[in-house]
Amino acid sequence: MSKSTLSKRISLTAITALFAGMLTVVSTPVASAQTSHTNAGGTQMVSTNGVVDRSMMTAVTAATGLTASLATGAAGTGATSKGLLNKDSSSGTAQTATVLAGATLSFYATVTTVTAFTATGGTFGDTTIVESAAGDTPTYNAGNTSALIAFAGVPSAATTVATLWTAPTTTGTYTVSMLTGYYTNSSGVLTIPSQTTSLPTTLSAAILVTVVPTSAGGSYSAARSACKVDTAGAALAYSASTPAADTTATFIDGDSVYINYDLNDAYTQILPTGSITVTATNGGLVNVATGQSLVAGTTSTAILSSDGDADTVRISQPTAGAPLTTTVTISYNGTVVCTKTVTIRGEVAKLTIGNIGTQALNAASNANGSQWMYQKTGIYGTSTTSGLFTVVATDSAGNVVDTTTALGSYAAASGTGVQVPGITINARSSTSNASSPLAYNFGGWSCGSSAGQSTVSIRFTATATGKIVTSDPFTARCADTASTYTVSLDKAAYSQGEVAKATVRFLDSKGNKANNTVAIGANSWVLPYMTAVDSTITATTGASATSVTDGNGEVVYTFTVGTSTAAVAGTYTGVVSFTAPALGVNATPTYKLSTGGDTTTNADVLKSIVALIASINKQIQALQKLILRR
Repeated sequence: MSKSTLSKRISLTAITALFAGMLTVVSTPVASAQTSHTNAGGTQMVSTNGVVDRSMMTAVTAATGLTASLATGAAGTGATSKGLLNKDSSSGTAQTATVLAGATLSFYATVTTVTAFTATGGTFGDTTIVESAAGDTPTYNAGNTSALIAFAGVPSAATTVATLWTAPTTTGTYTVSMLTGYYTNSSGVLTIPSQTTSLPTTLSAAILVTVVPTSAGGSYSAARSACKVDTAGAALAYSASTPAADTTATFIDGDSVYINYDLNDAYTQILPTGSITVTATNGGLVNVATGQSLVAGTTSTAILSSDGDADTVRISQPTAGAPLTTTVTISYNGTVVCTKTVTIRGEVAKLTIGNIGTQALNAASNANGSQWMYQKTGIYGTSTTSGLFTVVATDSAGNVVDTTTALGSYAAASGTGVQVPGITINARSSTSNASSPLAYNFGGWSCGSSAGQSTVSIRFTATATGKIVTSDPFTARCADTASTYTVSLDKAAYSQGEVAKATVRFLDSKGNKANNTVAIGANSWVLPYMTAVDSTITATTGASATSVTDGNGEVVYTFTVGTSTAAVAGTYTGVVSFTAPALGVNATPTYKLSTGGDTTTNADVLKSIVALIASINKQIQALQKLILRR
């Protein structure tokens, strides 16, 4: 097809758009994975870091001469920009940059098709094909707002193209786009455009450029800086898409806490070298350095001359074994840039015993108690939480300490013998989070063949120092399984709408309070005009059958009185039975119920009349005696 024939098939609208700088994009932008673009002043990007026909690179190296320069190398080397303040990390269709008024940006890309650069403002200057062949020509429209690079033939390999764009002197936002592609003629034959044809219609890359009158650089910007608490020194770089998050790790006795930070100006540029001052409260020891390997500090203040790029602060305890909670403040030239409050736990100073149950006879210390621990802590597992008491270790400030096997060992301290042969910790804690049940250590004791109890205590010995911490004494009780039970109500009489409490006491065959290692079993309750509100009674999943008593062999159930049906005043006897296993005869608690209205009976009225007559007779007798005396 001849050049004249091709030109006739181009619409007047397309030609007008080319030379007027107008652009209508009809294709959908193509997303693709691309290497992160560097910011102004960073390492120069190589054009092949992007995706062929889908990436447009910006020269981030500042020109030292009067103007910017085109790329001279096949990969985009030699390109410089003038007045570039900030460049985001993308190279596709959603790029952003900030420049000074009248700045000149140097763009380059690797392509395999006809390529055009267009802009909604500003003008294009020198445009080139780095690996140019005979017949390859760049052309411009009348206003220099479009630059078209037409190859003499279809490139056999990816080719680097480059252009210079000068921003307007008027502040505002402007879009520079890179378009790629070919046309086909009516016969479907590939057509290579010339300066008289319309622009390609595939939007391959675009950058939104914000023009500002003066630079806001050089001053600290909290919005473009980052600071985080971490377990080790590490280079930290500000990221708009991924904010820096403090570690959730717990710091134990002897650990150091690290604060990594990256200070920047409003364009995410490194600040000028200034004075970094770090202070810590409560005697915390601090040190600060550029780089991540630094020794522990010796004072609560540290000073560093730095630009704040990828610095690290190290915080340590002033006294080994003593807990530290300190607020660390980092300042740059007198401006506070980061404040963090951190805690380093101290050595174990206290053992708190809780959730004490009762062991079965002839049982080992690591046997039983899973259901009891589940009811008290919400954690279940026969091999991980078997036990009849819990231990929480804390430092002198009350912080929970995770007593791992590496930290130290547990052992019985006192009270073991015939009755209680041994005490063990069956599962260690796995967190220092005080609100988590995993902060518990689960322990148990063994029992002999007879019921009884012993006052016992346990101790923790720190591996590093040999320091021993002993718990307060507590009662370790041994008993047989339940054989009988009694039921008692908390009141003898109730009014409609009240809450009633029923306590069931389980006893072994010798009358001792039963152990709580065996489930209380299936049970049924008939208490007229009382409605159970405990899940252990109302649950359909068998919760009642799997539950165990407390450490005193008791379970307390709750009822509402006379609220589900209209109550009738009177005296009632309930029937309570525990059937699996069968435990003795049914319990028959008796109680009186009133409806809250007038409950006076005929007997009460007659009794009042008799009392009134007796009172009148006494008054008559007294009056007679008075008359006789006169």
